[in-house]
Amino acid sequence: MAGDAGPLARGSAPFIELALAWANEDPDDHTRTELLGTIDAARAHDPAAEAELADAFGSRLEFGTAGLRGRLGPGPNRMNRVVVMQAAAGLAEYLRERGGGAVAIGFDARHNSDVFARDSAMVFAGAGLTPLVLPRPLPTPVLAYAVRHLGCAAGVMVTASHNPPQDNGYKVYLGEGSQIVPPADAEISANISSVAGRPLSSILLSDDWTTLGGDVLDDYVAQVATLVGRHSPRQARVVYTPLHGVGGETFERVLKRAEFPASIRVDAQFEPDPEFPTVAFPNPEEPGAIDLAIQEAKRATADLVIANDPDADRCAVAVPVQGSPDEWRMLTGDEVGSLLGWWMIERGATSGVLARSLVSSSMLDAIAAAHGLASAQTLTGFKWIARLPGLEYGYEEALGYCVDPLHVRDKDGISAALLVIEMASALKADGRSLTDILDDLDREHGIHATSQISVRVNDLGRITDIMRRLRANPPSSIAGIGVLGMDDLEKPTDGLPPTDGLRFSLEGGARIIVRPSGTEPKIKCYFEVIEYPNGADLETARASAARRMEALRHAVAPWLE
Repeated sequence: MAGDAGPLARGSAPFIELALAWANEDPDDHTRTELLGTIDAARAHDPAAEAELADAFGSRLEFGTAGLRGRLGPGPNRMNRVVVMQAAAGLAEYLRERGGGAVAIGFDARHNSDVFARDSAMVFAGAGLTPLVLPRPLPTPVLAYAVRHLGCAAGVMVTASHNPPQDNGYKVYLGEGSQIVPPADAEISANISSVAGRPLSSILLSDDWTTLGGDVLDDYVAQVATLVGRHSPRQARVVYTPLHGVGGETFERVLKRAEFPASIRVDAQFEPDPEFPTVAFPNPEEPGAIDLAIQEAKRATADLVIANDPDADRCAVAVPVQGSPDEWRMLTGDEVGSLLGWWMIERGATSGVLARSLVSSSMLDAIAAAHGLASAQTLTGFKWIARLPGLEYGYEEALGYCVDPLHVRDKDGISAALLVIEMASALKADGRSLTDILDDLDREHGIHATSQISVRVNDLGRITDIMRRLRANPPSSIAGIGVLGMDDLEKPTDGLPPTDGLRFSLEGGARIIVRPSGTEPKIKCYFEVIEYPNGADLETARASAARRMEALRHAVAPWLE
């Protein structure tokens, strides 16, 4: 995540000196030329150029449990070849201190992803490690699979997931195939800082690295295909979009290997394109992102829409509205999370833990309890979910699902999509649908309505102030609903690691969690309202839950101002 820009009061001269030193080392002709042009404009007192230098050189991209993610361009606060080589060298030092080994490297189809992957391989090879580079742009879950499958000490995935086109990122996995957690992030970050204090030329490079063949992808496809029953129905009619990302080929290969009918492509979005030309924002959660897929589904009278985000670790699902086949709606991440949890049990999960992030719906807990299974909640992020002992299935509300933790210890939008299609096919054979199951779950366990609001800030100090104010003066009631208690997640009492967040428990089974985003300059509030039908029809009970939710959202919004 990018840090705050340095103060502009000092003028542009200090940043010009830093930028000139950077340009002298930059191995990338494109970013060096861009930077020299910005320096010339700043010398001419162009305000935009001065602000750009201050932002690019006033701080450094922070390496954390999410790795690196930021805007492409020159400077330490951007994603570029210098920052990536320094990050790779810092990671290499960390791995060498622990015995070295092989490092799997994957990359998506974003701008410079292949370049950053190659530079990383050269740095790892120069450090005496064994770099194994995937053969072409492939989904993040294929890289997560490769780390475990090949017995690697670590893995690197060059991706910015569903960020805008101008961004890229650097995600790190350790040998068990999970993303890094503290204290590894701080230890790697310290190594990177040390490397960044030395000349770039001090990083040894080598061409002694290996480009893998197609075997790893073949093995991943074969493994995912085993997740569905050999004789389960296969009749759901599916429209699919990878949103200009790298999921298309792998998704279609998995369907074919599992002997499902081919999906209907959204042709305009099928081929990888780093500009993401048909969407305003390449995140299936964003309004409008899957409009083309829904249009195609209406034309084809399909049963469901499946969308992967650009690196295919997330899965979105849309379905026709019951009684109105011309109307479609996207299921929430919590709805899909509950459906997959139910389906895992239906298809034979009789042991293990069903897990969710703490900001996700507690419906999964109720489903697990009804079947005598254990459930657990973790901090937000699959780096935490994937590490739970005995994990059978895990999800988070942001469209992330882990249905095969033995082989992919991360969210996987391809394998999740296959199980959703299997579920929809089996239900169709019985004359039922996904929304019928959601109705059944609401009747049995209560309506678990969820929502969130978030605010993007320019000054991270605003988030600190908001959290400090809420800790100092917690509300006793919200929208007329009594607050039963506030849990400060920096001092958790339920076994979770400490994190910056607050959890409010309200009368009537409602819950609000406030936390800063871990990857963006945002503060977020997550809501859950539980409403038991108690003999009332579902629509009446859902309307009641919606009214309670809206009242809470309206009352909480001023907290973020």
